Amino acid sequence: MAAPTKVGGAKVELGIIEGYYGKPWSWQARRDQVSGLAPHGYGFYIYAPKADPYLRKRWQEPHPAEYTTALKDLAAHCAAHAVRFGVGLSPFEIYRDFGDEAKAALGRKLDELDALGVQDLGILFDDMRGDLPGVAKTQVEILHWIAGRTKASRIIACPTYYNDDVGLDIAFGRRPEGYLEEFGAALDPSIEVFWTGEETCSKEFSPGHLRRVAGQLRRKPFLWDNYPVNDGPRMSPYLYIRPFTGRPASIAPHIAAHAVNPALQPALTRIPAISLAESYRLGEDYQYLAAFQKAAAEVMGPELGAMLQRHIGVMNDTGLDALADDVKARLRDRYAPHADVPAAQEILDWLDGAWRITREMMEAEMYG
Repeated sequence: MAAPTKVGGAKVELGIIEGYYGKPWSWQARRDQVSGLAPHGYGFYIYAPKADPYLRKRWQEPHPAEYTTALKDLAAHCAAHAVRFGVGLSPFEIYRDFGDEAKAALGRKLDELDALGVQDLGILFDDMRGDLPGVAKTQVEILHWIAGRTKASRIIACPTYYNDDVGLDIAFGRRPEGYLEEFGAALDPSIEVFWTGEETCSKEFSPGHLRRVAGQLRRKPFLWDNYPVNDGPRMSPYLYIRPFTGRPASIAPHIAAHAVNPALQPALTRIPAISLAESYRLGEDYQYLAAFQKAAAEVMGPELGAMLQRHIGVMNDTGLDALADDVKARLRDRYAPHADVPAAQEILDWLDGAWRITREMMEAEMYG
């Protein structure tokens, strides 16, 4: 696999988890992401877009043949770049009735994923009701059952309550008392656990917070970092292209790995993703603006990268809905001559509203 990014004497395993709502990337974009980020130490790639129904509400059905072929090609591309290939499975509310029928369906799905060559298997209990008696115990039982049958060499579980944000309790029911502690205590130590931080989209991670969570989980958290993801009605009008901050290299000893949930725009995603690798590599010498300049030049070329820097505030902070028509027109004029550059074309598509996500779109992917 790609060598983990080093932080002094520590190592950080970086990777991408496709965990967004909305328009899925093309298969070519996924391959480009693997090959573009592997040289920067991104050593795993987990396919888990919310728009893939065969990993969510229709998980009991096999993927169509064209999906299977494309996933095998992606797995081979990962292998060619020494990147671990993974899939995130959300067996929707299977813990409500984990009987013989559910076990048979889950066994068939695991066989399907084994045939793809999955190395990292994500079992995701997010976006499901959690205010149920004994839910942590049942979820652990399911994970142990899976561990005894999958050929994947690593399992990473996402608990129903995967951060401290009370928004999860509002959306999915109040978390049971001691849920995280019970989940961590019962779970086999070899199974990793995703964690998004103090919030769903955390602004920063601190060693103190991560130490506390590690105590609750009885293992270091596997970070699911919801930046630069920009799905949902509130975030999709923005292009999150600012470099990473709030992830100091000092958190490295307190995490199992660091997975980035990317933006809807695959090429633009590489700019902040590269900056995160720089942050870990440079430690206290990290300068976020210099990291942005370096990454933008790599992704778009020096001229376009410099132009993008001038427009960070408009795209990242002002957002599409607040832009006047004349400003949109000027931006379109700037980037249209460079439409052959994928990141520039993504900006043009954004200006045309192609990436917008509505509440109805999210709910369709969440609930079927």
